[in-house]
Amino acid sequence: MEIQLWKDILNPYELAVEELLVKFNHLIKEYQDRGMYSPMEQVCGRVKSISSILDKAQKKNIEVDKIEEQLDDIAGIRIICQFVEDIEKVADLIRNRSDMQVVTEKDYINHMKSSGYRSYHMIVSYPVETFSGTKTIRVEIQIRTLAMNFWSTIEHSLQYKYKQHMPDHIREKLSRVADAIIVLDNEMSTVRSEIMDAQNSCQIQTNLVKDILNNIQNLYTIANKRELVKIQDEFYRIYETKDLEQLRRFHSDLDNITEGYHVQAFK
Repeated sequence: MEIQLWKDILNPYELAVEELLVKFNHLIKEYQDRGMYSPMEQVCGRVKSISSILDKAQKKNIEVDKIEEQLDDIAGIRIICQFVEDIEKVADLIRNRSDMQVVTEKDYINHMKSSGYRSYHMIVSYPVETFSGTKTIRVEIQIRTLAMNFWSTIEHSLQYKYKQHMPDHIREKLSRVADAIIVLDNEMSTVRSEIMDAQNSCQIQTNLVKDILNNIQNLYTIANKRELVKIQDEFYRIYETKDLEQLRRFHSDLDNITEGYHVQAFK
C-alpha cells in the first residue's frame, strides 16, 4: 500500500483522537471549574503507527484491505483514574454521551488477564468530518488507575524487548507485582473520600483565588488607589491563613465592592 494511501486512511483516526482529547480534557476542566472532583485524572491518545498496524494484522491474519474493518484499536484513548471506583463512573459518562456510540465493552478489572493485565476497554463508534464527508470510525478507550497504568507500561516495554517470548522468571515477577497493585488500589480506596475532600478544597481555593485576583486587576482602573492597597493587603493576609471560609467571605465582599464601583461608573 502506498504511503499516501496510508495517510488518507489514518487522517480521520488522527482527527478523532485530537477531538476526543479536547473533549475529555475540557470535561476535566468543567469539573475543576465547578469545584468538583473529576473521576478522570489524565487523558492521552494515539494512532497506531503503520508498522504496528501491519504487525497486528499479520498476527491476526487480517488482509491489508480489511484492516479498517477488523481492527478496533487503530485509534486509542487512555483515561487514567485515581481510584478503581472512578472507572465505572467514567464508563457511565461515555455510555451517556450523544457524540459517540458504545460498540463493545471488555472488563479486565474484574476479569484480569492471566498476565496480570487490568483495564476497562470500550470500543466506540465516533463520527468525524473529513474532506470527503462524514466518516464514522471505531476508537478504543482504555480506562485504568494510575497503578494499573504503571504496570501495563512496564509490561508493554518488556513484551517489546522479548518479542512475546518473555522469560518465566520475569513473567512471575510481573505477576507478583500485579497482585501488589491490586492491594495498592484497594488500600487507596479506603482513603478515597478523604483524598477527594482534600482535592476538592484545593480546587475550590484555586478558583476563588483566581476570581479574586481578576477582580483586583479590574479594580485598578476604577478604584481608589489607597482602598486598593488595603484590599490587596487583606487578601494576602487571608490567603496566608489558608482558611477557606474566610476566603469565601472575602470573595463575596470583593464582588460587592466591585459591583459598587461599576454602579458609580455608570451614573
